[in-house]
Order: sequence, then C-alpha cells, then structure tokens
Amino acid sequence: MTSSFRSAIAIELAALLQKSRATTLALYECFVSAGLDEPANVPILPEINPPLWELGHLAWFAEWYILREAQSSDPSSALRSSMLTKGDDWFDSNTVPHKQRWHLDLPASGAMKTYCREVSDRILDKLSRVADDDSALYPFRLVLAHEAMHAEAFAYSLQTLNAAPPAKFFRGSSPSNDAREICFAGGNKTFGADPSEPGFVFDNEKWAHSEYVGEFAIDATLITNARYGEFIAAGGYQKPTFWSDAGRSWLMQQHSSAPRTWVREATRWRCERFDQLVELVAEEPVRHVTLFEAQAYCAWAKRRLPTEAEWQTAATSGNRQFHWGCLWEWTASSFNPYMGFEADAYREYSAPWFGTHQAVRGASFATASCLKSPLYRNFYAPHRNDMFIGFRTCAL
Repeated sequence: MTSSFRSAIAIELAALLQKSRATTLALYECFVSAGLDEPANVPILPEINPPLWELGHLAWFAEWYILREAQSSDPSSALRSSMLTKGDDWFDSNTVPHKQRWHLDLPASGAMKTYCREVSDRILDKLSRVADDDSALYPFRLVLAHEAMHAEAFAYSLQTLNAAPPAKFFRGSSPSNDAREICFAGGNKTFGADPSEPGFVFDNEKWAHSEYVGEFAIDATLITNARYGEFIAAGGYQKPTFWSDAGRSWLMQQHSSAPRTWVREATRWRCERFDQLVELVAEEPVRHVTLFEAQAYCAWAKRRLPTEAEWQTAATSGNRQFHWGCLWEWTASSFNPYMGFEADAYREYSAPWFGTHQAVRGASFATASCLKSPLYRNFYAPHRNDMFIGFRTCAL
C-alpha cells in the first residue's frame, strides 16, 4: 500500500480513510473522558475549537465534498442537502464565527458520532464504485488530508487543555543532539508541483517554477532544549535587541520568559506534556515556540532561520544526515503563493492566509504518516506556539 494519500488508489484510500477516522474518534474519546466534549466545559481560546463542533465539522466537510458533490466551498455549489437539517448552519467554518461555535444547539456526543459513522459508511460505499483516476478520487483525497490535519489539531488541543492523549502521542520527540551543519551548493532549483505529473496536489503547491538558491549551511537537526536553555540563561527574553518589533510586542503582551510549556522548579526546568509535568530532556528539540522566539534565538546565536526553499532543498537532497519529521519547523519565509496559483475547490485553504502567515515545513510526531512529505507547505500565524513546532538554523 502506498504510504501517501496523494497517489493512493480507491482501495488504498478506503483503508486510509478508515484509519484516519479511527484516529479522530480515539482522540475525541480523550476529550469525552475529560468532560471536554461539552462545549460549555471548553475555554474559549482562539487556537482551538470545541471538540464536539470540530468532530461534526469533519463529517460535514466530508459530506459536502463527497456525498453532496460540491465543486467549491460556495454555499450554492452543493448538489443536495445535508443529512442534518441544520448541518450547514452549524458546521460551515466559512459562515459560523469562531466564538459562536461554543453556543450552538449541537447534537450530543452519541448522536454526533452516529452522524460521523453514517457519513463514513456512505463515503466508503461510494468509493467502492469510483474509477481510479485523479479527477474521481480528488474529493476523497482532499477529505482524507483535511481529516488528518484536524486529527493533529485534536492532539495539540489536548496539549493546550492539559488532557490525557492516547498513549502513542505521549512520548518525547526524537533526540536532536547532532550539532553538525550540512553544506549545500547554490544553483537553480525547481519548486512546486509539475502539472503533468499524476496525483493530488494542494493549491499552494501550484505550479512548478525555477528559483535560485544560494550556497547555504544548515543544521542537521533541530535546536534542542539544552541549546535553547542557554539562550534563556543568557537573558535572551530580557534583551530587546534580540527581538523584532513584532516579537517585542508579543513579548510585552505575553510576559514570557521561556517556551509555552516550560515550568521552572527551583534551579531546574520541567515541561508540560499533555496532562503530566515531566523532566525536560536536554537532547530533545525545543517545541511550542513562536516564530518570534525562534528569530530571537537566531539573533542571539548569530544564526538565521532557513528559507522555505533552503529547507526543501535540504530535505529532498537525499542527505541522510538531515533529519526532519519530529516537529514542524519555522522558516524565514512568509507564506506566499507560487507563480500560477489558483484556488482549488476548498477555496479558503490557502488564499486567505497569504502574506499574514509564515511558511512552516516538515511534520510532527502527531502528523499522520500519509500526510508527511518534504514538499508539503504548511503555514501558521507567527504568534502560534500551541502546535508541535520547533526550528533549526543556518549560518549567516
């Protein structure tokens, strides 16, 4: 079976969709166990959704693009009505304001899971009768990617809410104590998807183009807790010269003196890992840092973040010393469209975030294996630190 959803045929997609839904429901049960399936028990935070709403949104999105055969996110593009009378009123993320999601008259957990199962059953039945070509499989691949992304959002929401996750999520990231640099020669490199190649691509990967990348030297692994701790010990959070204007503004608002999950106990640091407070492992990559913190560290260390093009060049080089995939990684690049960009059916996936979000590359330990790719362009607002994210540096 293919490890990527991008080229998966119908029988492979069926298995991946079932696996993805099982992961979603396993994560959702963690919220149920903590009493967080009730929206009233969930704090209203900008980076998360009420889990009950998010579960319904996942099923609604799948129903919208596959069962209702919508050709875009335009409300008039669906060919049939939702299975739920108020489905569109509840779960369309384009029309339901974020804070309103806590105050909807949603079905209870049991009824919501029944809706999810019914949507899944109908999708699998439809998939069993679909031809193995890119056009026919596009909505199934899109829905799989969407659910995989939201499963990771469930995982970092559990971290934000200090709730216990499934056992496989409660582990450290891979050790990252290799201090070596890898040097890459400059030259013209190709980025973006080739329109002549089969398979699924995200709209922000369109289209292939040549870009000159200068010679660069990049860390083989991510910055560790130990190395970041040196920045803290040197007064990195107290020295404005290390911080950008936006970083200083964030720092004043947050009053931060360490990464989001770090807790000082006497002369040592510990960290929050979901519902537990554990020892900070020096050799693990630092995580839950904003772009501003990554930039400040670089200023202190007299280094810089890699550009998106440099990161992809290193990740696709075949150099086995370049390790990625345990955490998402901030880059120095603003999230912008490639030349030739055109929004796909899910029109709000990329276009609204160009210029305001930062390009993020790699994957985390909570990312679905079918989604992991050195070509995948992720993106987050610079102030976000709730995700499983770290960074590496380049020589100036």
